[in-house]
Amino acid sequence: APVVDKDGAVLGMVSEGDLMQAFGREKAQHRAWWLNVLAEGERLAPEFENYLRLDQRRVRDVMTRDVVVVAESASVNEIADLLTKHRIKRVPVVRAGKLVGVVSRADLIRALARSPEEFAEPS
Repeated sequence: APVVDKDGAVLGMVSEGDLMQAFGREKAQHRAWWLNVLAEGERLAPEFENYLRLDQRRVRDVMTRDVVVVAESASVNEIADLLTKHRIKRVPVVRAGKLVGVVSRADLIRALARSPEEFAEPS
């Protein structure tokens, strides 16, 4: 999902990978290890443990900030090359620096399956 500012400029993207990494088992195990170190064998207050278990991160904490974007005039080939080169599944589309859409791999497959006549501008 794209993250934009109040004017529509792309600030970042949150992907499945970003969320999986932020909320995955490895992070929970690391957090549990630190709790054991802090407690020094003593039981922590249940309220404190519950507070620590609640993930307080915001979108800005997990989003990818170095976002690849394309202009709305980009060709299907250019977009396919970008997705492959950067190993991403979606790319935000911008017009004058503002988000106007997102193109996914599935969108490209659908576009490639269409006949050239379907792309022609109506006269």
